[in-house]
Amino acid sequence: MSETVLEVKKLSKYFPIRGGLLRRVVGHVKAVDQVSFSIKQGETFGLVGESGCGKSTTGRTILRLLEPTGGQVLFEGRDIAQLSRRAMRKVRRDLQMVFQDPFASLNPTMTAGELIEEPLRVHGLYTKAERREKVREMMETVGLDSAYLQRYPHEFSGGQRQRIGIARALSLRPKLIIADEPVSALDVSIQSQILNLMEDLQEQFGLTYIFIAHDLSVVKHISDRVGVMYLGRMVEVAPKKELYGHPAHPYTEALLSAVPVPNPRHKRERIVLSGNVPSPANPPAGCAFHPRCPKAFDRCRQERPELIHLGREHYVACHLYGE
Repeated sequence: MSETVLEVKKLSKYFPIRGGLLRRVVGHVKAVDQVSFSIKQGETFGLVGESGCGKSTTGRTILRLLEPTGGQVLFEGRDIAQLSRRAMRKVRRDLQMVFQDPFASLNPTMTAGELIEEPLRVHGLYTKAERREKVREMMETVGLDSAYLQRYPHEFSGGQRQRIGIARALSLRPKLIIADEPVSALDVSIQSQILNLMEDLQEQFGLTYIFIAHDLSVVKHISDRVGVMYLGRMVEVAPKKELYGHPAHPYTEALLSAVPVPNPRHKRERIVLSGNVPSPANPPAGCAFHPRCPKAFDRCRQERPELIHLGREHYVACHLYGE
């Protein structure tokens, strides 16, 4: 059985709301609210949900690009949420991120070679000549010609820029990569190329992925297990086949009903949710989904559900499955 690489326990990230003449804190936006899940080595864990549900904030908080408000982030058994900046700097070699917009995440004044070399230089790895050789290797590994090393980001296509972003993240030989919507800004034909590249790199280097996306068909293609978030909370976690074949949470059912089916003869009943997503600054009491849930009852309005085990690594936070 594979070892657990990352374990997230009740992770929270609240952003203060300030008001009045003195700019005092008058409330908080609960972007991530006590999220828990774990990832095994070599696994791809998909994180899905509507825009604004806290997926990207969860990824950034795990890497401490945003400081967590509470909870634990155990990487190889070590709580990195409590590490000093100096200690965290060493851990960052094993934790890297691929961002959604490759153009915004690449410094336009640096060449492709400089961008890929930068992590090696910052961490003081190898000599200058060795770093240049490593950069050439990484360019070829992600499917780019090393002759492009002196080109700037604006001279590449969107797919090529994302390959540079992947090469930069991979240059330190990390153990875990968080990919935040890595293909959402790309054409459909390019999306498949990047997804196939990520799968090949995972097999070649033994990588573990957190794959953040809102496109459920993309997540189904690349993930081993999937976590569904709603309003900053984790509502369901299950292996891919189990989640797509037997969704347990009403929110997951609604999301899957909106996924297009390539067979025009197959008709799927669409579940249309009523109302709007509540504000994370003032989430509903009890289950956050209950104002929009067609199956809600009194307990849902009063008591927050916790993740319970349904079997086969399937967990759901819903009172429909409580005692």
